[in-house]
Amino acid sequence: MPELDAIEVSHWISRYLYPFARISGLLMVMPLIGTRMVSQRIRLLLAVAITLVLVPVLPPFPHADAVSVASLVIVLQQLLIGIALGFVIELVTQVFVIAGQLIAMQTGLGIATTVDPSQGASVVVISQWLLFMVSLVFLSLNGHLVMIEILADSFRTLPVGFEGLGPEAFGLIVRWSGWMFAAALVISLPALTALLIVNLAFGVMTRAAPQLNIFALGFPVTMIVGLFILWLTLSDMAQSFQGYMDILFEFIKKLTVLN
Repeated sequence: MPELDAIEVSHWISRYLYPFARISGLLMVMPLIGTRMVSQRIRLLLAVAITLVLVPVLPPFPHADAVSVASLVIVLQQLLIGIALGFVIELVTQVFVIAGQLIAMQTGLGIATTVDPSQGASVVVISQWLLFMVSLVFLSLNGHLVMIEILADSFRTLPVGFEGLGPEAFGLIVRWSGWMFAAALVISLPALTALLIVNLAFGVMTRAAPQLNIFALGFPVTMIVGLFILWLTLSDMAQSFQGYMDILFEFIKKLTVLN
């Protein structure tokens, strides 16, 4: 009888341990929650709370001793799946960070930098501003709730077991990283095109009036035009982020069925 009780306790622990590993991996790297601004205790409490809510509605898991090599392999697999899902979400927010850096380099605002508290690094002010904007849009669209829903569905499409994400899934993630740079270029393209026209106009002015001090005049005009174009395209950027979130959710659903 004591041996039977030990087996039941081991199965009960593994029942909560495997989902907790996947959920904690997601919360570790996903936007907003996975940043330094959220303490590890809060993330741990969120992971525990989500685990307690999801476990009763999840399908059965493979029976393995909680203290065994097999159980350790399953935990590492679930942790890797959660980190991969959170990494894919983070790439969408980094699209606007890269777009802000491209715009800042062309407008001359790249010299204006600030410390990003979420990453602990110095970033361009425009990139930080766009990151704040997409973070608010992400919360307003209930992106965090949709991610929890997709995470719960992933336990059915990608069940807990010894098989995790395969090579095809990681290949999709690599290609998704390439899509991030293409999307950033598309977002910054209106501002880059407008600034290119401004630079061409200054080139014509220099040829027409060589005595004109193009450096003293061009730098402030370029900054003003860049900020004006950024203000005009701000609403389109928010709509673009909403479209990118839809693409993200479809990509994650496709990623979790490749088991």
